[in-house]
Amino acid sequence: MSTLGERLRIAREKKGYTQTEVYRRTNINNKTLSRYENDGSEPDLETLQLLSQLYESDYEWLSTGKTSSFTNKDEIDIAKRMEQIRKDLTSEDGLLFNGEPMSEEAVESFLEAMEVAVRQTQRINKKYIPKKYRKDDNI
Repeated sequence: MSTLGERLRIAREKKGYTQTEVYRRTNINNKTLSRYENDGSEPDLETLQLLSQLYESDYEWLSTGKTSSFTNKDEIDIAKRMEQIRKDLTSEDGLLFNGEPMSEEAVESFLEAMEVAVRQTQRINKKYIPKKYRKDDNI
């Protein structure tokens, strides 16, 4: 199985980007990107998402090496669920964490973590639905 660094390099090369081009588009300097691609360090979730979007690559494949097992319907359901969570969190006046107001950056980070949790829950839940009760989710 390939490493995260190898997958990052493959995704970058598929798009035809040099490390310098990635720097111009993301502000991730060449040394940092090189460390990521050579498995010297790992990007945080936000950076991995940014690279996934830039490379137009599946986030799950980049992070785990596995391709997404979600259908279009699953992706739509996840997006709707995340939109509802976002609405619920941002509709409150002064969202707090440990008694302190959360910054916009903290809220975004929290939402990213929630999306990972929602996707993992969806994936696990799909495993335990007997095939005879599964609906054809192809749209």
